[in-house]
Amino acid sequence: MLFPFQNTYARLPESFFARVDPTPVSSPEWIWLNRPLAAELGLDLARLDSDEGLAFLSGNRIPEGAEPIAAAYSGHQFGGFSPVLGDGRAILLGEVIHRDGSPRDIQLKGSGPTPFSRRGDGRSALGPVLRESLVSEAMHALGVPTTRALAAVWSGDKVYREEVEPGGVFTRVARSHLRIGTCEYLASRGDLDGLKVLVDYALNRHYPDRIDSENPALALFEGVMERQALLVARWMGFGFIHGVMNTDNMSLSGETIDFGPCAFLDRYDPAKKFSFIDRNGRYAYGNQPNIAHWNLARLGESLLALVSDDEPEAIRRISEVLERFPDLFRSEWAKTFSAKVGMSGEGGREHAERLLGLMEDQSLDFTLTFRHLRDALSDESPFLRLFPRPDPAREWLSQWRGH
Repeated sequence: MLFPFQNTYARLPESFFARVDPTPVSSPEWIWLNRPLAAELGLDLARLDSDEGLAFLSGNRIPEGAEPIAAAYSGHQFGGFSPVLGDGRAILLGEVIHRDGSPRDIQLKGSGPTPFSRRGDGRSALGPVLRESLVSEAMHALGVPTTRALAAVWSGDKVYREEVEPGGVFTRVARSHLRIGTCEYLASRGDLDGLKVLVDYALNRHYPDRIDSENPALALFEGVMERQALLVARWMGFGFIHGVMNTDNMSLSGETIDFGPCAFLDRYDPAKKFSFIDRNGRYAYGNQPNIAHWNLARLGESLLALVSDDEPEAIRRISEVLERFPDLFRSEWAKTFSAKVGMSGEGGREHAERLLGLMEDQSLDFTLTFRHLRDALSDESPFLRLFPRPDPAREWLSQWRGH
């Protein structure tokens, strides 16, 4: 078989998902196939890059061994709770083993309606398919934990949004599609048995070093908190704005997931946002650490009943972990930005903060500033030319060289 699927998620309680097959498209064509990633997944490249592989990754045929499902989850979207969201246009085919020995989900996006589609058509326009292909692979190349792109397919069909657009199907590869919203879904339904199963599953899949913890739910919470602190610090270091940091778009694995209204900063502005529906800047660049903290609090709330039967004790224990997030994030942020100015320790953090202040004050391009700083020891002129008022930058450079 082309995909040696495992289907561990499909072995969990039926309340976790709905079984549904992809809906075929009319005339699929390859746009792009990620052959290096296919090799990492141990897939037969000749078979994958064929009409057979195209049929599988467009949703026109179900691969042998697949058990297609759409996952159930809830989510806080722009601060408001939606009790039932789920995969409305995505279908998980199964899991394959990466060459590092850990499983990876193979999911089709834009593969047709599911029981969670509400009134949607379950399809994706080609633009978002190309966006996620490009940005997720760029993030991977930059060393940021992220889902991956295996393939982009033109469906041959039209999708109807604000205007008629060509349709596409995207194949996402992820360590899993478990989200904070997955925990919220089970907790909001009072399904504590299911929530316990989910916690054990997530620990086994993503935090095997924590499996024997005396309090599994607390161990999972701590692991997710630590990975999210690292992840968001990495985002900040590359000027990345996720754009839609709802709890259903925060993964338990600590990967970047969902590349909707995302973008990278050009002019450095902590208030910058790219989502046209984010009118109040909830998910702006500079607010991402606060939102991650807020989302983690929602995860903690969903796990309270498993942490302790005594609610005040459960709140105390969750709060103790949650209160570590700001310091942990600041530590990861300091490492990230100290490296960007070629330094380490407290001096690196202070120099980075001062440089960012100059960049904001003079409206400098985020990426170009750090790119030209790299060469400033040998030739400072390209760096200084970025500044409309170069004297403060010249002073900063002098102090930077002194360290």
